[in-house]
Amino acid sequence: MASAKIATLLIRTIAKPISAQIKRQAKEFASLFLGTVSKSLTLHERFRNFCVSLAQMMYRSEVRLRTGILGEPAKHIRPLSETKAIDSGANALAEGFLFSVAAALILGETYRTSRNQSKRRDDVDEKLDGLESKVSELRTEIGSWQERWEEERRRNDDLARVLTRVVDIGIKGGVLSEVEALRPNFQNGGSGK
Repeated sequence: MASAKIATLLIRTIAKPISAQIKRQAKEFASLFLGTVSKSLTLHERFRNFCVSLAQMMYRSEVRLRTGILGEPAKHIRPLSETKAIDSGANALAEGFLFSVAAALILGETYRTSRNQSKRRDDVDEKLDGLESKVSELRTEIGSWQERWEEERRRNDDLARVLTRVVDIGIKGGVLSEVEALRPNFQNGGSGK
């Protein structure tokens, strides 16, 4: 995660000089065309024309918006001078480049974060499934232990009833009379003769 943030900072740092270079080249192209025009500079001419048309379009939109807010109709809008248009277009391109780099970095960070959250969610779901199966196994085991405990309790109750019955039979059936018969022997010192 720290490496992604460092990479983002590095890209932003590199984007600023690139933006300045775009602006400087647009101004250099303007000075070339305001001075002597070379036939081999058709690519530069397209770039200059793009900067000028972008600046003129932005200027017209700004004037229309401003006059619309004030409630006045936009009458004839004078175009910018070519030098101002190139400067304004170059600034717009440079700022647009910086904006697109920042937007791409934000989208990349959002994608990376959502991918990490998705992976984390999948891991949590997998662990929950494992825990649910473990709980199911434990419930099954607890059920078998409860059945065994119930069986042992029934056997214990049965044994207790049998033992109680044996004691009752023994006491009522003669063991008590034998104990009574032996009692005088114990009282006389332990000799039964």
